[in-house]
Amino acid sequence: MKKTFVLIVILLFALAIFSLGRKYFKPTNLPPARSTVTNSPDPTALREESKVSVVAQNLEVPWALAFLPDGRLLITERRGSVKILDKGIVRLVSEISEVSQIGESGLHGIAVHPNFKENQYVYAYYTYSSSDGNNKNRVVRFKLDENKLTEDKIILDEIPAASNHDGGRIKFGPDGLLYITTGDASNPSLSQNKTSLAGKILRLTDEGLIPSSNPFGNSVYSYGHRNPQGLAWDDKGNLWETEHGSTATDELNKIKLGGNFGWPDVRGENIAPGIISPVLQSGHKTWAPSGLAYINGSLFFAGLRGQGLFQAKTSDQVVLSKHLNGELGRIREVIVGPDGFLYITTSNRDGRGVPRSGDDKIIKVNPSKL
Repeated sequence: MKKTFVLIVILLFALAIFSLGRKYFKPTNLPPARSTVTNSPDPTALREESKVSVVAQNLEVPWALAFLPDGRLLITERRGSVKILDKGIVRLVSEISEVSQIGESGLHGIAVHPNFKENQYVYAYYTYSSSDGNNKNRVVRFKLDENKLTEDKIILDEIPAASNHDGGRIKFGPDGLLYITTGDASNPSLSQNKTSLAGKILRLTDEGLIPSSNPFGNSVYSYGHRNPQGLAWDDKGNLWETEHGSTATDELNKIKLGGNFGWPDVRGENIAPGIISPVLQSGHKTWAPSGLAYINGSLFFAGLRGQGLFQAKTSDQVVLSKHLNGELGRIREVIVGPDGFLYITTSNRDGRGVPRSGDDKIIKVNPSKL
C-alpha cells in the first residue's frame, strides 16, 4: 500500500512539472507544422523547370556568346555593346563606337583566342561606316584588360555590308585558325566570285594572315553562300554551317574545303555539277537558322523565324527535331558551356519579334531534358 502511494505521488509530481513546462517554456523559432493537405505540382511544370533556366535578361538584341576560360561569358549586342556575365551579374565591358547598326547590320560575332590565358585576345565582327560613305564589315582583335577592350587591331577589313545578309559568325576551329561567315550583302553575284569576301566562309590565322592550305590563295575557305550565321565542328572535326535561304529553303551544310554551295544559281532540292547540296534544307518552311553548336552526337541550331531550338542528330541519316517550339520566341545564338549545358539567346527585340517580359534573355538549356 505504501509503495502504491509513493508511485501515485511521483506521477502527480511529474504531471505538474510537464504542465508548468508547456506554460512557461513554449518553444520559439521552430518552423510551422506542415499541413497534411498539399497541392501536388504539375509534373510537366517540373520538367520544364529542370530543362531551361534564365541566367540573364533585359538585354538588347544579343547576337553572340563566348565563354572565357574562367567561366565568365562574353555577350555582344547588335547596337555595339560588349557585356560580360560574371556570377549572375551582367556588366558593360565596352561600347564599340565605330559600330553602325542599320537593319540587320551591327555588332555580330565574338570569339576568344585559344590561348586567351596567355594573350587575353578577343575577336569581334562588326559593321562600320567607311570613308567612302558605304557600310562595310570587319574583324577586329582586342585585348580584354580588366574587363575593358583595348589595343584593337584590324584582322580583316572591307567585307561587303548591307542592311541585310551580313553573316557575322566567327569561331576558332580545331586547327587553331579563325573562321568567319560573310553574307552576300544583298548582292547575290558576289557569292560566286572567289575574289570577293562576300557570301563566303573565310579562314585566317589569328594574326589575319592567309593559311597556305586555303584553296584559292586568299582568305576564302568555301563559297556560294547566301547568309551563313552558324558554325560548329563535330567530334570528328567536320565543319558544319547554317544558312538563311531565299523564300525558305534554309540550309544545314557540311562544309568542304574549296566547296561551292550553289547560291544564287542552285538552291533547295536542286542539284548541279560541282555544287555541294545541303545535308538538310527547310523546303517551303522557314527556320531562319543562326547560331550552331555540337554536343553528344547532335547539332543544335537556333531558329529566328522558326522560333525554336532545332536538333540534327549526325548519325548515318541526319534526323531533325525541334524543341521549345514558340515558347521563347525568336532564338539567335546557341553555344555549349563548360558545364555541358547549352546557352541560347532570344532575339525578340530585333524589330521582327514580339518582346516578352525580360527580353532579351540568355537561357541555359539542359540537353539531356530535351
